[in-house]
Amino acid sequence: MTTLGDAEALGGDDDLPAVLGAPVQSPEERRAAGRERRQTTPRRAHSAWEPPGDRRDPVELLIDQSAGRVPELVPVRNTRMLQSAFTFYRGSALQMALDLAATPSSGIDVQLCGDAHLLNFGIFASPERALMFDLNDFDETGPGPFEWDVKRLAASAVIAARDLGMSVADQTAAAQGAAAAYRTWMARYSEMTHLDVWYARLAAASLLDLM
Repeated sequence: MTTLGDAEALGGDDDLPAVLGAPVQSPEERRAAGRERRQTTPRRAHSAWEPPGDRRDPVELLIDQSAGRVPELVPVRNTRMLQSAFTFYRGSALQMALDLAATPSSGIDVQLCGDAHLLNFGIFASPERALMFDLNDFDETGPGPFEWDVKRLAASAVIAARDLGMSVADQTAAAQGAAAAYRTWMARYSEMTHLDVWYARLAAASLLDLM
């Protein structure tokens, strides 16, 4: 959606009709563009990761991050992160972002959640007082490759399953299920108009039907 602020950045109100009149790709055109990008960044390129030799120590990063926090709350945060691998993962979005910055990307940038792990999805009330299920934490939001949110979500499924004592097969199934659900819903959204996607929502009451 183009705002007046966007129009000013593009050169003033005279550019607004041109922006609104820009051609919109059809679902078929978008799929073709995605397949073309896959030629340069195939899916298998995302299957491996090796830490670089100059990778910063995660604990040092946390210490640096704490410099701007309320001093009295830093020990509380650290204590919570020490409880399990998953609680550490929840508090280390910066480390993962730095790791992901060196990984392949299709070049499709979006406004990321920035911290799309399992426990940042939940139920909240809409302005109409309806209970909705969606992402509910945007403290780390910022522009970046769409793959980052998908990878953080899938990794959180593995770590959570591991913390619960689930088998490796179940851990893998949890990650694959999260990625498959993302793929399914993106395919549905690709057939919808931009306005319909904007207003798309998942009512909490309908969750029981999906379980």
